[in-house]
Amino acid sequence: MAKWTPKHEAPEPLEGPVVATITGGTILWFVLFLVQLPFYGWFDDHGHLWWVWTCLAGAGLGLIGIWYVRGRDAALKRAAAASGEAGDTGDAPGATA
Repeated sequence: MAKWTPKHEAPEPLEGPVVATITGGTILWFVLFLVQLPFYGWFDDHGHLWWVWTCLAGAGLGLIGIWYVRGRDAALKRAAAASGEAGDTGDAPGATA
């Protein structure tokens, strides 16, 4: 069997409002958890209690996700600022005079 090799370059990754997307998803998971709390007994009686805890886990993991993407966003902005400062001097990085 021959090894598959790509015939074209991979496209650039799409960048969007990542922090807002993760925050919105986290809020949604937490709201779903709160909505299900009054029906805790029903979920327990029917063996669907895992639905409640899944929503809480989604909210908790979302908080970790918010922390991660905020740090990633800040690192990308720092890198862009650093490369902008290096480009303003007119010298290419690694170039010798």
